[in-house]
Amino acid sequence: MKKIKEIIVVEGKDDTVKVKQAVFADTIETNGSEISEETIEQIRLAQKQRGVIIFTDPDFPGERIRKIISEKVPGCKHAFLPRNEAIAKNGKGLGVEHASIEAIQAALSAVYEETVAIEEEITKNDLIAAGLIGEPRSKERREKLGIILKIGYTNGKQLHKRLNMFQIKKSLFLEAMLQVLQEEQQ
Repeated sequence: MKKIKEIIVVEGKDDTVKVKQAVFADTIETNGSEISEETIEQIRLAQKQRGVIIFTDPDFPGERIRKIISEKVPGCKHAFLPRNEAIAKNGKGLGVEHASIEAIQAALSAVYEETVAIEEEITKNDLIAAGLIGEPRSKERREKLGIILKIGYTNGKQLHKRLNMFQIKKSLFLEAMLQVLQEEQQ
């Protein structure tokens, strides 16, 4: 099992249990989307001492938590779990605690680091030209792109921000889009 140096921020106890089955790691639990100032202070200290990986559920509350932490604790790393890898076996839940050990290990091995100075390599026009904004299949394409690049699902505006925040190279973006389009044709 791989040892993770950074402290992994998850939403709850069940997430901690599942992550610790996949890797050797310490966690901080947010206990839902109403993150206390005390928890933010713990995350700040963790970021300063060892670094932090934010690993929240691939749903709206998880993205909200990720955004709050990113705003209050700059420089965090991010791991993303594709939605289809986080669905409960009974279909009545979505989250890290429902993912397989392999899916968690894969997500934690493809971590992105935030950058403070954002250099825009991929423009909104690139997203429009790729059919990721304003087309009937845009949502489906964004979801597939998020899985390929391991950056999670986002809406169009957030996709633009995330691609540039993680400094995804235009060549990698174009390669991934080619894969998305090839999957559509199959």
